[in-house]
Amino acid sequence: MKKFEKILKERNIKNIVFDFDGVILDSIPVKTEAFRKLFQNYPKKFVDKLIEFHLENGGMSRYEKIRYFFKELLQKDISEKEVLYYANLYSKLTKQELANEKYLIKEVVDFIKNNYWKYAFHIASGADENDLIYICDELGLTKYFLSINGSPKIKSKIVRDILKCYGYKKGETILIGDSINDYKAAKLNNIDFYEYNQN
Repeated sequence: MKKFEKILKERNIKNIVFDFDGVILDSIPVKTEAFRKLFQNYPKKFVDKLIEFHLENGGMSRYEKIRYFFKELLQKDISEKEVLYYANLYSKLTKQELANEKYLIKEVVDFIKNNYWKYAFHIASGADENDLIYICDELGLTKYFLSINGSPKIKSKIVRDILKCYGYKKGETILIGDSINDYKAAKLNNIDFYEYNQN
C-alpha cells in the first residue's frame, strides 16, 4: 500500500472508492466454490466455463453471471424471478462464511482504519448490496465508509452517483480495484484508477 499512498499524495486525492472482493476481502475462492455448488446438477463443462467467466470478470454482479450461465452457455431463457432465486441461494452459500475476519486483507484494512479520517471512503462493489452491508456490519467496517453500494446496481453508475451526490471533483477521486470492470467504471467516470494485487 506504500505505492498507493504515494500516489494519493502526488495527485492530491481526497476521495477513495474501494472495490470489495479481492481488495478488502479475499472472497474469490469462497465465491468460486459457491458457483460450483449452485450449479452442481448441471453439466460440468458448462460450470467450468462459468467459473472461467467468473474469474475473468471480477466486479461483475452474480445476477449477470447467472444470466450468462443460462443464456450464453446453456442457451436457455431465464426469467428475472429465476435469476433472483439463484442469487438468493448463492447468498446463502457465501454471506455467513464471508463474515469472518480471516478473509480480511490486512494491509488494506489497516490502511482504512488508519486513514478514514483523512479521506472520504466509499465502497462500490459487484457483490450484492444487502450481503455487502451484512458482511461489513459483522466485520466492524461500516463506520469507516460514507456509503456502501453493490449490485444489482451497475458499478459505473454507483461511482457516478457517488461523485454527484457528494459533489466530488473527479481529479480528487480514485477507484482502487482488482478487475477490468473496476478499471472500466473508473474510466467511464473520468477518475483515476489504481489496480490492487495481493501478490
